[in-house]
Amino acid sequence: MSESSALTADPSPGPSVVQAVVRADGTAEVVVDGSVRRVALGSVAEAGAAVTGLVAEIAAGLGRPVPATVEDPDGVWSLLIHPDGSVEEAPTALADASSGATPAVPAPPPETRAPAEERTRTRTGEHRTVAAAGQAPTLDDLLATRRRTAQQGAAHHGWQAGLRRVTGGLVSPAPGRAERARRGAIESVQRSLDGPKTIVVINPKGGAHKTTATLLMAATFGIHRGGYTLAWDNNETRGTLGWRSTHARHSNTAVNLLQDIGRFTDLASARVGDLDSYVRSQGRSQFDVLASDEDAASAASVDAHGFTSLHTALSRFYRVMVIDTGNNMRASNWQAAIDAADQLVIVSTVREDTAQSAAWAIDALRATGHAEMVRHAVTVLSAPEPKVDKHLRKRLHEHFGALTRAVLDVPHDKRLIPGGPIEYDALHRRTRDAWLQVTATVADGL
Repeated sequence: MSESSALTADPSPGPSVVQAVVRADGTAEVVVDGSVRRVALGSVAEAGAAVTGLVAEIAAGLGRPVPATVEDPDGVWSLLIHPDGSVEEAPTALADASSGATPAVPAPPPETRAPAEERTRTRTGEHRTVAAAGQAPTLDDLLATRRRTAQQGAAHHGWQAGLRRVTGGLVSPAPGRAERARRGAIESVQRSLDGPKTIVVINPKGGAHKTTATLLMAATFGIHRGGYTLAWDNNETRGTLGWRSTHARHSNTAVNLLQDIGRFTDLASARVGDLDSYVRSQGRSQFDVLASDEDAASAASVDAHGFTSLHTALSRFYRVMVIDTGNNMRASNWQAAIDAADQLVIVSTVREDTAQSAAWAIDALRATGHAEMVRHAVTVLSAPEPKVDKHLRKRLHEHFGALTRAVLDVPHDKRLIPGGPIEYDALHRRTRDAWLQVTATVADGL
């Protein structure tokens, strides 16, 4: 590992803004008064620390903090770096005050950023200021302020965390915008609910990623809420949720549970542990799966009455139920799930046929008295390939954005392609972060 010999403080009058790019491979480029200086180290943390050290030397020579615009894998940051090496976020205006606000070094290729990263919306979890509303602050307001302060804490991701580790905590920048947004999303997922909640995932076309969405939202809820989450395959005959999840020692399904539902309707004797004979634990992801019928020779099916019986019983044991649906909107159990939904999630890939199916489903729901549910719904667009048609994606955002509460993108992940059980921990970080944002947006509507 080596650091460019040019990486030394310049004794000349300091620049108005230093510009830098720090890359995931541990390389960095710093622009100081038009001079490009390069760093090649072992990690993004070490490269970030080297860049910070250089700017701190410049600041020490000037006797004042130096503004810096730093681009790293998590985004672009406007910073103030002090002579002692401490770092804080600077007002955006500081970056704009320079003659060239755009870094003069090559940016990472566009394809390295997933659409969800480009559209991550900030979730600060901030409470309203009661003074602005002309009300005196209360104890609750004081406690809310304490929670916000505790929530910020030390940075655990990005160059901020790397710099803290490299310096042994002597330099500890606050979490960056991306990490604060992630923490805000987790707070949304963990928010208190006023009762058991049902989330229904729909698209009447196969291959729309309904099962993937169901499993990844359930995993996100389970991990961050500590369990009490169920992913349920409400296909009237046979779906694939059981195939895409971790298997159990038993092969029981919703049909078997429905046959024995009397065991769980008697409040005096019903026990959550008895459900283990029917649902499939997903281990560290802390949620259970209720599969649909997997017996190829079976003629059994679940109708509206069966769905309602299952839903009533399961609501006693789970705080959040994420329900995968079949492709037949006219099936009585499909319609019963819609009637039970607290939140509708409409999924599609960025493809014409899958999107048209989702649009048709929305039209049908609006025509049958569910217009308010559609307005409250969340649309999720999955990238079917590493690169998607940007024009089509824009069209889909415009169409579904005019009909539903939110439209979010999730990236392509090659680990989802084989079709076997989904291993949440094996997914790319950007995939998990994208589904965290989706789940947080869904939770905001519960």
